[in-house]
Amino acid sequence: MRGTRADLRTRGAIIATAVLFDIDGTLVDSNYLHVHAWRRAFHELDRPVDSWRVHRALGKGSGKLLSTLLGDDDAERVGDEVEDLHSRFYLETADLLRPFAQAPELIRALAAKGVRVVLATSAAPDELAELRRVLGVDDVVKDVVAGADVDATKPDPEPVLVALEKAGTAPADTMFVGDAVWDVRAASKAGVRTIGVLSGGVGAAELEEAGAIATYDDVAALLANLEKSPLAELFS
Repeated sequence: MRGTRADLRTRGAIIATAVLFDIDGTLVDSNYLHVHAWRRAFHELDRPVDSWRVHRALGKGSGKLLSTLLGDDDAERVGDEVEDLHSRFYLETADLLRPFAQAPELIRALAAKGVRVVLATSAAPDELAELRRVLGVDDVVKDVVAGADVDATKPDPEPVLVALEKAGTAPADTMFVGDAVWDVRAASKAGVRTIGVLSGGVGAAELEEAGAIATYDDVAALLANLEKSPLAELFS
């Protein structure tokens, strides 16, 4: 029998654990900036898309998002141009980016307990640079997985599998924290349990239906209840 982590540590065994964090809508208040940037990009190319549909697709990689919103054929025709416009419009609002309350503190608290933290995002390199700047936790983050590091994006499990490899942990010793059903589905396919946060604009019922084992209003609520949350399993 494997025993508890505390038992194993008492016997001298070292159990590596990790938390994989989505960034947009989970750690950084950026989702609605993305909605606005995508809407402007679609408008620029005379492709009207309702804002709520854009929001529902957030969390997917940009290629999957465009196929969902425009259809495969139109996404193939104008996808690169739409992506470039979205990135430009989004970066124009970068001064509005801010970490959610207690987001850096949660990451530092987990790192201080010996839990490895890996950031897993679909963000493009220039967008990721802004997200990392506002979070300011690079000194305690073990690694980052971005869209450029994978061939298939969420809800495909590849980003989570790559994050597991970078963390050096087993799925059973790892948890994912995210705000979108696509986070939950990707992590579930990789055998990783997910805690959902509502800060991205998706309700608890939908996240739990997708497979989230628990939900919190935001990462501040998760930090406030850290010792009683599912994350406590990783450092108890």
